[in-house]
Amino acid sequence: MIKAYGSSTSGNCWKVATVLTLTNRPFQWIEIDSNAGGTRTPDYLALNPNGKVPIVQLEDGAVITESNAILAHFAEGTRLLPAPGLDRTRVMEWLFFEQYSHEPYIATARNWIAWKRVKDKHAAELPGMWDAGHKALAVMEQRLAKASYLAGNQLSIADLALYAYTHRAEEGEFDLARYSWLRAWLDRVSAEPGLTSLPAAKKAAQ
Repeated sequence: MIKAYGSSTSGNCWKVATVLTLTNRPFQWIEIDSNAGGTRTPDYLALNPNGKVPIVQLEDGAVITESNAILAHFAEGTRLLPAPGLDRTRVMEWLFFEQYSHEPYIATARNWIAWKRVKDKHAAELPGMWDAGHKALAVMEQRLAKASYLAGNQLSIADLALYAYTHRAEEGEFDLARYSWLRAWLDRVSAEPGLTSLPAAKKAAQ
């Protein structure tokens, strides 16, 4: 059976569980607490020397790293990834955008504020995070004013990649009220049969 290693609170790891579920692939979930050093153990580093989650180990023992690479691997041949050509390239554009312009800011702010609860420690850095994160959200808003989904008119892994942290962005103190098209897209994606949500940051309210 496929083994998926990840943290259930991580949007990058959510992507993996979601694409495996939506493509009907049975898998074993192995919980790793990266905030507690779970990715730095010798056993884990033997699987992924980069020391990050998520990873997937296939039935033959091969390991795939990087969440968006995992999305593309398992979406191959399904409705979630167009055939090679310009439509697929549009999907890839959003995957790179997510990892370079979106996730570093929105996911990091969420982790500091809602999970690690170290907002005060990063007070000087957060305004820059919020500014960069809102720039990414504005790009998405502009696109979604013209199309139902990011890469076209049907759900793709581009939407899964960006939904992962966008639907929990408010836990990083990103106000989504100004993004009407983006919020409508969040509703469309969340209504997809079989889709689940990231756990809410209950720790922040304790």
